[in-house]
Amino acid sequence: MMGNTISKTPNANSRGILLLAPVVVIFYLAITKRPVIPAMMVSSGVAGLLAIFVQGATVKEVAVAMNSGYEARTGVEAVDLLISRGGLTSMLDAFLVAFAAFCFGGILQRSGSLEVILDRIKRYADRVWSLVLITIGSAFSTALVTGNPYLAMLVPGELLAPLYQKMGLAAKNLSRLVEESGAILIPLIPWSMGGVYCAGVFGVPTLSYVPWAIMNYASVVVLIIFGFTGWTMAPKTREDETEIGS
Repeated sequence: MMGNTISKTPNANSRGILLLAPVVVIFYLAITKRPVIPAMMVSSGVAGLLAIFVQGATVKEVAVAMNSGYEARTGVEAVDLLISRGGLTSMLDAFLVAFAAFCFGGILQRSGSLEVILDRIKRYADRVWSLVLITIGSAFSTALVTGNPYLAMLVPGELLAPLYQKMGLAAKNLSRLVEESGAILIPLIPWSMGGVYCAGVFGVPTLSYVPWAIMNYASVVVLIIFGFTGWTMAPKTREDETEIGS
């Protein structure tokens, strides 16, 4: 009896270690900077195969878990609540908001509405500090209107790029400013893709965690300080700024 128990333990341990493969895969692909969506698909595929060949689940059970979620029955309520998830169907509300945000942002971009607004604003950028403030305000305003982090970076970046060239500033300054003032504030906007995603995943309303998002605010404050002091505002060194060191 004891011999049977001992002989089964290494096998059980090896199976348990094998089930960590999806985590190892996703970390490896993240460290090697692979695209996010393919990395998640590969990790999910590995998890599905392990469920079938190691844990004895059927293909139907794996498909149902991916679609409508997995309901754990470990006997420990806290653990069941932690690892039970709703699958693809639980993300439909977030997907609908994200889809609507993309559509709305696309309409604003193609109609030229944002360009008209930003074109009037950028005429006040006659100093480095004012250009920095206008860049931050433009990126955040675009994020606030569209709820889209990509538009919050692309639209102000495209419209303000000539001003950075005129002032002799490297394009990487503009890149840093629009990313750290537009994209990083997206999770604080309730109707944005980031806000909906965070609220759905954590189960906390966006306006409830906004006061605690100190890093998001701090990054913008740091950008403003850099703009007034000139720190990290790299000058343009060559015309072709795609070269290393530009």
